[in-house]
Amino acid sequence: MRNKLVLTVFLMVTPVIISQQGTYFDAPFGGGIGYVPSWYIPDLAPINAELQLIGMPELSTSGFYSSGIGGFIYIGFVKYLRVGGMGYSGSISEIQQENMVNREVVYSLGGGGLTVEYTLPFVKDLGISVGAVIGGGNLEIELYRNIGSFNWQGLWEEFNNPTAENSHSTITNSFWMFSPTINIDFPLYRFVIIRIGGGYQFTFNDDWTADNNQALNDVPSDLSSNAFFIQSGIFIGFFSF
Repeated sequence: MRNKLVLTVFLMVTPVIISQQGTYFDAPFGGGIGYVPSWYIPDLAPINAELQLIGMPELSTSGFYSSGIGGFIYIGFVKYLRVGGMGYSGSISEIQQENMVNREVVYSLGGGGLTVEYTLPFVKDLGISVGAVIGGGNLEIELYRNIGSFNWQGLWEEFNNPTAENSHSTITNSFWMFSPTINIDFPLYRFVIIRIGGGYQFTFNDDWTADNNQALNDVPSDLSSNAFFIQSGIFIGFFSF
């Protein structure tokens, strides 16, 4: 009789256990940190217009690679909501060597901030999240022109020479950003996910400086750090979708 009772309980409980093996919570849970490579595509037309005028190769309009770190955690007391942070940086450049003159332009973009995302509740076994990045960043455009090699004393002499042939200027814009995003996270295991996603970076601040923080005026109105981006990533932590 006792054995029959144990067998009956076992048969009743086993299906429940099996059905719950893949789901530990009634909403996405967990968090992690990982590497987030991205591809940023800003509008470089104002810069390329100037490069074309001086006969330099234009910067590629197809975008450039950036690398970064991101992380998030589901906050628990609000189902499907996760918060975290991210940061990124990348650059693109062009070099011209002509008649002993070396010229280079470097476009560098970086930023980071708080991430807030909502995971769609009607999708199971993976995480589709919509949200935004709220933060700030920095755009730098560096212009180099030099002839030949350098030496220590020559640099100081050139620093005191108002007609020096070599030059280096740095154009800077620091900005606030708001970037709507959509990300899809594919779990490889409970402790690893792969991400693919994208978004658009809206930036705010029209103040520009040059070199040692001197005001820069008459910057083209269509030059900004607004950019479409595609991102991927691999995260390590604990994830339950």
